Amino acid sequence: SFYLTFWITLAAVLLNTFFGIVLAVTLVKQRFRGKLFFEGLVDLPFAVSPVVAGFMFILLFGPNGWIGNWFESGGIKIVYAFPGMLIATIFVTLPFVAREIIPVLREFGPEQEEAAYVLGASRWQAFWRVTIPSIKWGLAYGVTLTIARSIGEFGAVLVVSGSIINKTQTATLHIHQQFTDFNYVGAFSAAIFLAAASFLILTAMQRLYRRKEVD
Repeated sequence: SFYLTFWITLAAVLLNTFFGIVLAVTLVKQRFRGKLFFEGLVDLPFAVSPVVAGFMFILLFGPNGWIGNWFESGGIKIVYAFPGMLIATIFVTLPFVAREIIPVLREFGPEQEEAAYVLGASRWQAFWRVTIPSIKWGLAYGVTLTIARSIGEFGAVLVVSGSIINKTQTATLHIHQQFTDFNYVGAFSAAIFLAAASFLILTAMQRLYRRKEVD
């Protein structure tokens, strides 16, 4: 369960870091129709219950779902397998990186990037040498929040995984299973481990927040 949690968290953090940066840069620096609509979509995971989101993914990616039927015909299982659990985790953690970077980018403004262009830098060079250093603490804080939420996610993952023992149980689902089976020692042992991890993450978040405020 902890091994599965690790890989889901790692994949969700990597993908949401990439998508979060892309979303933030696009929403701050680009002008296009429907921009407010897409800004609202970023916050959708905050408004939708994780359980409801899980059922939505079953309707989409389940064996008889709108998209899942096509994958099933090709021998690819989404729901009740690792891909479905990853999709659910990515959905519930999507806003964190983007929402931490967006206000930093707006405060930073375009002046330094424009100065880099005048000095001959390409867009790629300006992005890595000017934009990324300016958002580093917001990015780090968003990544930390993503890690914390990925580790502790329960509702959406419970629905899409089926909580199959030794197959699709994350750490939180394992704790739930042990508790419902009246194995309180096993449940509390796993819970203590997650609590220790949460404490370390919280400490890191506080330090990153202070560094971000100083900068």
